[in-house]
Amino acid sequence: MNEEELKETVTKLAELAMEAELLEPIDWEELGIVEKDLFMLMATNVVQQMESVQEDQQAAVALATITKLLVENYISNLKLKKVLGNNV
Repeated sequence: MNEEELKETVTKLAELAMEAELLEPIDWEELGIVEKDLFMLMATNVVQQMESVQEDQQAAVALATITKLLVENYISNLKLKKVLGNNV
């Protein structure tokens, strides 16, 4: 993938991810993070990860990565609820 194709792929991926509905909206200003910049950074990492894997293994790697992230998110939410006394 050349530089232009990479940029186009990353932009499309980031835009698609930003369109997904969130259960809990994020206050980006409060965090001091520019939403689009973060999505572009993460999309770049995802595309680079997929490019480093053989094509016939990309789906398995993507599914394993999604599963790992879901588990991490679940654990983070459990920890947050514990810290906040289940008032979340």
